[in-house]
Amino acid sequence: MPLLLGICLAWQIPLRAEESPLVMGVFPRKGFTRTIENFTPLADYLSSQLGRKVILESGRNFAEFWQGVEQRRYDLVHYNQYHYVRSHKNLGYDVIAKNEENHRSTISGVLIVRKDSGIKNVAELRGKKIIFGGGRDAMQGYIIASYLLQQAGLPKDAYQAIFAGSPPNAIYATYYRQAGAAGSAGVNLELPMLRKNLDISQLKILARSDRLAQLPWAVKSELSPAVKAQLTSLLTNLSRSEAGRRILKRAGLTAIIPAKDNEYDPHRKIIKLILGEDY
Repeated sequence: MPLLLGICLAWQIPLRAEESPLVMGVFPRKGFTRTIENFTPLADYLSSQLGRKVILESGRNFAEFWQGVEQRRYDLVHYNQYHYVRSHKNLGYDVIAKNEENHRSTISGVLIVRKDSGIKNVAELRGKKIIFGGGRDAMQGYIIASYLLQQAGLPKDAYQAIFAGSPPNAIYATYYRQAGAAGSAGVNLELPMLRKNLDISQLKILARSDRLAQLPWAVKSELSPAVKAQLTSLLTNLSRSEAGRRILKRAGLTAIIPAKDNEYDPHRKIIKLILGEDY
């Protein structure tokens, strides 16, 4: 009898160890290829620490990425604040952490123009072509940028709205005079790829929003409490080690810190005002 029990236990051990992979979705804020390159070290690190495979996914654009969210493909997901509040209400995702970029855990939306454009205030954008980075679901690049325009007395029919595939592309387009202004996040002007390819001194921030909670990290609600706690701990302790700081730097972050749902209430108010959606 003891021998039979030992054989049964030996067969059970690998079955318990065979856990399904975790899927980590990261939205293509800086483009698909760069996103995969930048976040692969983090996915590999989580996989090694959790003892289970972590699959990194993104999308060719915001819309494709959002399809993955709607299909609930992602167990752990990093996206913008609009994506979060929408998926929290409708799809059962809960925030666990948020970015810290350049040692700041807040971020602002901006309107950017060329210094030689002659545009001195937001009201002078009336009738101009404005390019928004990332599409209508871009929190800083469209929703908050539209809020800045609205606060200056420019409703949506007061300017021509066009869209770039990513926030950096909106800045490129404005730099090369393909639009009168760009909607983006202020931090995007610090991107190394932009500073390498453009003379950033030729651009200026025309308007800037209040600083609001940084981009969130969320988990699917049905993940076990133990896995949620592991993921939260692993993400929020990265900045405590040299190896972790290298992983963060590759992703363009200085830390990932704990976050709560109510930090995104100000975003909910702006989203309702601009999009008419209540989250």
